[in-house]
Amino acid sequence: MSGDATPTAGVASQLRITHVGGPTALIEFGGWRLLTDPTFDAPGRRYTFAPGLASRKLSGPALTPAQIGAIDAVLLSHDHHADNLDPTGRTLLPGAGVVLTTSAGARRLGANAVGLAPWETYTLTESGRPTVTVTATPARHGIAGSERLVGPVIGFALQWDGQAYGSVWISGDTVWFAGVREVVRRLAVGTAILHLGGVRFGLTGPVRYTMSAGEAVRVTEAMAPHTVVPIHYEGWAHFREGREAAEAAFEAAGLSERVRWLQAGVPSEISV
Repeated sequence: MSGDATPTAGVASQLRITHVGGPTALIEFGGWRLLTDPTFDAPGRRYTFAPGLASRKLSGPALTPAQIGAIDAVLLSHDHHADNLDPTGRTLLPGAGVVLTTSAGARRLGANAVGLAPWETYTLTESGRPTVTVTATPARHGIAGSERLVGPVIGFALQWDGQAYGSVWISGDTVWFAGVREVVRRLAVGTAILHLGGVRFGLTGPVRYTMSAGEAVRVTEAMAPHTVVPIHYEGWAHFREGREAAEAAFEAAGLSERVRWLQAGVPSEISV
């Protein structure tokens, strides 16, 4: 069930999103404060993701953990790559209300971490706030069979009463595959927060580990969200496609009006 640019129920509510850098974004609505994939290390360090796969961080976060403040939930697509959870980011996890992540990640993290398999849900409830259903969505961090090398990943869909355009979907680190097609079929998505960058490594040649600009267009055409928010395409040496490539692809497909490019550290209001 794809989204649509026309509101489905009443007047659109507002979501505030602040891009911290890489995959890290602060999402605020209805009193809730959610943080995606916490990465707060300074630039310069080289990290190993898997045997033979490594990268250097080129730019730092726009905000510090202290500037972020209290967090109700962390949406952690995966815990085992430092460009999605780095040592400084890990220091935030104990103070969050809950950390939602993969089942394997929750076993490693323990404490307040809750593991979700694709299509499992978790409900955020608090008096005076909208009840939020968080659904883990399928993600594949590379070609078929890549999980053995790079590990499991999930995305997240957020649903609450008052959304006019549909769910907020955070893709996680994924390529276009059957699981993303399932997301298109099953969810009406109003806001798609897409991890881009076309990640590749020298050791594995042409194999990509995140969406290319072309795949981002393919997802947008299939899903038809009201708003597309690209993130996680800059700040690391392993990204092969930056904003320029994505802008050109969206422009060529006639989709530029749907895309919101965020300025790091600056809150942006999005109708949902």
